[in-house]
Amino acid sequence: MNTPHHPVELTLDQCIKCNICTTGCPVSAVTDLFPGPKYEGPQASRFRQFDQPTPDASVDYCSGCRVCNMICPTGVKIAEMNARARAALVQQGKVPLIKRLRNNLVARAELLGKVAQPIAPLANFVFNFKPARWAVEKTLLIHQEAPLPRFSGQKFTTWFRKHRPVWADNGGPRRQVVYFHGCSTQYYEPRVGRAAVRVLEQNGCEVIIPPQNCCGLPLLSNGEFPAARRYHTNNVRHLVEYARQGIPIVGTSTSCTLTLKEEAPELLDMHDEDTLLVAQMTFDFNEFLLMLLDEGSLNLDLKPIPLKLPYHVPCQYRAHRLGRPGVEVLELIPELQVVESQAACCGIAGTYGYKSEKYDIAMQVGSELFDFIRQSVRDFRTPLAICDSETCRWQITHGTGIPAIHPVELLAAAYGFEAEQPLKEVLEG
Repeated sequence: MNTPHHPVELTLDQCIKCNICTTGCPVSAVTDLFPGPKYEGPQASRFRQFDQPTPDASVDYCSGCRVCNMICPTGVKIAEMNARARAALVQQGKVPLIKRLRNNLVARAELLGKVAQPIAPLANFVFNFKPARWAVEKTLLIHQEAPLPRFSGQKFTTWFRKHRPVWADNGGPRRQVVYFHGCSTQYYEPRVGRAAVRVLEQNGCEVIIPPQNCCGLPLLSNGEFPAARRYHTNNVRHLVEYARQGIPIVGTSTSCTLTLKEEAPELLDMHDEDTLLVAQMTFDFNEFLLMLLDEGSLNLDLKPIPLKLPYHVPCQYRAHRLGRPGVEVLELIPELQVVESQAACCGIAGTYGYKSEKYDIAMQVGSELFDFIRQSVRDFRTPLAICDSETCRWQITHGTGIPAIHPVELLAAAYGFEAEQPLKEVLEG
């Protein structure tokens, strides 16, 4: 646990100025407001000094998609450099007050959930009332067309407390697993959490849900590092005891698990033993299922699902550097055919596409994916898409009108559990 740490800025000397990152950047391809990863990352970092004024504002147009990191042949940590530069802008007061207020609002999904979920019908009406959205755009610079998710009438943890485990009548569990559900599952899409719990229990797992809060990634993405540090520290405090016992921490949100694994420790320079142990014991949901498959303990009693569906691997998922675990898991389901998107990004990038000055950029970035989804639905005649990231799912639906689900929902249906909407409608149609 005492692995030596080197600041991300030191990787700038690995840049060979090949411009591969710039040619692959989905943002610089559609706007001149962002000059490209090389110029904002390693090039500009040579002129940034600790506690010195930072001259660049265009770095805020980096979406943090990490495509540059993934295609860089020499391992330069470009996205992390840009995130740190954005935090410096915030720290030095160079972000206009109204934008900083807006950024803090959209970056606090947990706070919004706690306030609005108890009055979900009213909140959903207000958040989708066009005159209200127009007023919010004019005052808070949150685009009136941006895909705000609908609050659920019931929190995921409320359901979980009343839930009877599927193994309760067949001898008890074989192992324990901590489930990190994230804000989306808690307040907007509890169906994803219900499916995840059922799949884990079907594989002999006792699911533990400790106290937890937002992973802090939206705050990191908006340069609010001190608040993100508080969030991450609190999560580590609640998770580390399970990690010490060797109990895996599993999440269905690719962004949350990447933040626990890598983003928060690296960006915040948190390399204490507890933080690194939690990072080491955190796994993506599909990654964990493939571990069970490799050890021969994954339940393969799966019913056929005769569908052909388009699947998009989110940027944050590719940043895990795990290969294609979602596809590998879905291929276990008999008769299910999955056609992968080759699009670089959906454009939403967490909170990026919600901002009025970036909404059009986000939609242009996502246009290739939207075209793929629409064409797939026409060809396959099945109005449904698959994606692992919550904000990407919302962006897909916004850009195409096609509902999108998490892979775990298909897996739960293959285990024989009743599907929830929108998958239920497709299976019964």
